[in-house]
Amino acid sequence: MKCNSDFFIVEKKVLPEVFVKVMEAKKLMESRKAKTIQEAVNIAGISRSAFYKYRESVFELNNNLKGQTLIIGINLENIPGLLSNVLNVIADGGANILTINQTIPINNIANVTITVETDRNDNEAVEFVRKLEKISGVHTLKIIARE
Repeated sequence: MKCNSDFFIVEKKVLPEVFVKVMEAKKLMESRKAKTIQEAVNIAGISRSAFYKYRESVFELNNNLKGQTLIIGINLENIPGLLSNVLNVIADGGANILTINQTIPINNIANVTITVETDRNDNEAVEFVRKLEKISGVHTLKIIARE
């Protein structure tokens, strides 16, 4: 059976050493611990030709397993400054706000969907959600999705 994928996820321990060293050299350049490619490859222990051959093909998987993305649905009273209070609690909870979508208030209630990214564990994330629920003017709050 033919594989149709151009990309694979492979554990570092089974990769040829040159790929790991190319990543090391790339990180040295990105962190500015090496000022030149020659310096980076010397530290990593590979040749410049190996670096140039693989640098556009080897990437580190961003492993955000410690963090999570939450989509929160909230019904808010149409009170000036209430959304700002909600956003402040989210920021104070250490979360990064990715998106905010708000409907026009109907019967004095607006629906707001907020997507946040947090590096907090589940218990800490639930804690700042509980703080949101306690804000005066928040009618309902639900975590719609979590990744």
